[in-house]
Amino acid sequence: MRIFIIIIAILSLLSLNACGPLKYKKVSAKDFPPDPKERIKKNMEEGRGFRILGDNKKGTNYEFASSNPLWRATLDTLNFMPLVSANYSGGIVITDWYSENSPTESIKITVRFLTNEIRSDAIKITIHKKICNSMNNCKTNIVENSTNNEIKIAILKRAAQLKKIDFAKTKEENSDVNLPKNF
Repeated sequence: MRIFIIIIAILSLLSLNACGPLKYKKVSAKDFPPDPKERIKKNMEEGRGFRILGDNKKGTNYEFASSNPLWRATLDTLNFMPLVSANYSGGIVITDWYSENSPTESIKITVRFLTNEIRSDAIKITIHKKICNSMNNCKTNIVENSTNNEIKIAILKRAAQLKKIDFAKTKEENSDVNLPKNF
């Protein structure tokens, strides 16, 4: 039993020694601002920090797609239809079959995100139309008409509005920060 304890102690010492001696850099207090808020700001600008419970009015609060205006605009535009899938990481939104007045006809819209930038080729809209007869035999076709383009334009307009609102809000929140005049 003693040999077992000795072996474990030796292995523990070797594993701790494998990390190497800790090296500390000498730093001067002159390199760091005395105000803690200024140090935090400097560290965040240099990418050397993170916030766990930062204040909401100055920090960025990313909750998956909530920061992407194109994504939010798509969900706003298609809010009248039930969603089957909304996969932000996959870049796709798929609605369920939707019929307003006709029990035999329904549509399904798929929005594929090709980029996060707000531009005309950022999204691809696909509309499927399902027509069923009285015997419940259904036929599904892809629709290529002006509705695709109308939905795309509505999404892009809403995304531009959301981006403008976000920009104004960010500018207002950061108005207390002194930026250079040419910024």
